[in-house]
Amino acid sequence: MAQSLQSFHTFSLPSQCQHFYQIDEVNQLLSTDFSGPFCILGEGSNTVFLSDYQGSVIHMNTKGIDIEQQSDGFLLHIAAGENWHQLVAMTIANDMAGLENLALIPGTVGAAPVQNIGAYGVELEKFVSYVEYFDIATKTIKRLTKGECQFGYRDSIFKHALKNQAVITQVGLLLPKKWQPVLSYGPLQQLSEPSPQQVFEQIITTRNSKLPNPSELANAGSFFKNPVIRNEQLALLLKQYPELPHYFVDAEHHKVAAGWLIEQAGLKGFKVAGIEVHQQQALVLVNHGNSTGDDLIAMVKHVQQQIWHKYQIALQHEVRLINAEHECHIELGASS
Repeated sequence: MAQSLQSFHTFSLPSQCQHFYQIDEVNQLLSTDFSGPFCILGEGSNTVFLSDYQGSVIHMNTKGIDIEQQSDGFLLHIAAGENWHQLVAMTIANDMAGLENLALIPGTVGAAPVQNIGAYGVELEKFVSYVEYFDIATKTIKRLTKGECQFGYRDSIFKHALKNQAVITQVGLLLPKKWQPVLSYGPLQQLSEPSPQQVFEQIITTRNSKLPNPSELANAGSFFKNPVIRNEQLALLLKQYPELPHYFVDAEHHKVAAGWLIEQAGLKGFKVAGIEVHQQQALVLVNHGNSTGDDLIAMVKHVQQQIWHKYQIALQHEVRLINAEHECHIELGASS
């Protein structure tokens, strides 16, 4: 039975799917039809449906948090459908620090490991103990250690070897009792010996000042990845743009701020139909309505072309884009 998807993804383009499964209990996955195209969905904050989807949407809505106290930390067993920010708020309120830099990231716990969510100098992988998933082929529950998840920058095994093979059902996070704040990014540098609560509140204030609330203005959060470039290219760019924000990755690479690149290219406020580069945060695309997937594709290509022309950097979108049959990637000169 067809189901409208407009309210199930925060970018809110008009679209619908052929079949819709809401999963409230893990055992419901046993009777879910995975034979045709399917898309696994949490809160839809990092997914955009570009058109009507000719397949099944599997909406993970499982709930439950168990806390296991260990000698050196707290091991949290969290169901995939739990809201990420509410989890962070709960841990801070209960003196379990560590996740505060990841406050206010939209989405569910089950979606978090797929792209190894991160913000303000902290990535999810730092705390992952395990990820549990439903193996579609064998219809069994399997568990991966942190190392087996193959985490990278906005990356994991769930985007590669296990793509369309697994439905994440539970995540285990280990929060050390010995707290070490990470204050290297932006306004956090101004904090002097803060408590976890103060870091948490500063992150919320900062994100609210930059990022539009998707319930008020449709958006999918940060739309583009911060590009990782070689040190040689960074050195050349810094000669021309000495204020370019950059962050160490490894001995040969630095990450540069995509939002800064887009803003300096003069793209804030640029529009295609009702889709706009946000006026306050150039990393965000917003949807004012009366727009289609083709409009969004045109916007993404335009931003990519402008950034390549100005800096010779190939921007990649962070948000999952779903066309009629599968996830697609828009890249310079092509979409696949």
